Amino acid sequence: MHAFVNDLERPVGTYLYGRRMYETMAVWEAMDDPEPVMRDFAEIWRGAEKVVYSRTLAPEDIATARTRIEHEFDPEAVRAIKESSAADLGVGGPGLAASAWRAGLVDELQLFLAPVIVGGGTRALPDGVRTDLELVEERRFADGFAYLRYRVTA
Repeated sequence: MHAFVNDLERPVGTYLYGRRMYETMAVWEAMDDPEPVMRDFAEIWRGAEKVVYSRTLAPEDIATARTRIEHEFDPEAVRAIKESSAADLGVGGPGLAASAWRAGLVDELQLFLAPVIVGGGTRALPDGVRTDLELVEERRFADGFAYLRYRVTA
């Protein structure tokens, strides 16, 4: 499954992260795993630009290359990045993703469903947003995970 995820991530040239998601992903900066699939993901991640939206992080808190901090989410600035980029943008973190949905910046939704119920946590999709979606890809994995990709249609 991780090799599948790597192939999904290859077209991403810029990741937009909330603080917590950035802190979770930053371990890939120094990852030197002997497993080729894990090394591949680390290289993909390190090769992308990262924009971290945080009111609490300062530039000296950033320990990864190709990373900058923005203290406020500016939909027009993101729209400009999106329009000028030859590569895809990825949004990580439910709060930031909710802001992107509300601003009409999301073209595609990719979901991985896990065969586990944890009974809590932050919602993956925002309240108060209605968007029509078209299922364009699905895949089941032997371990019970499922991948769904939807295109935004309206």
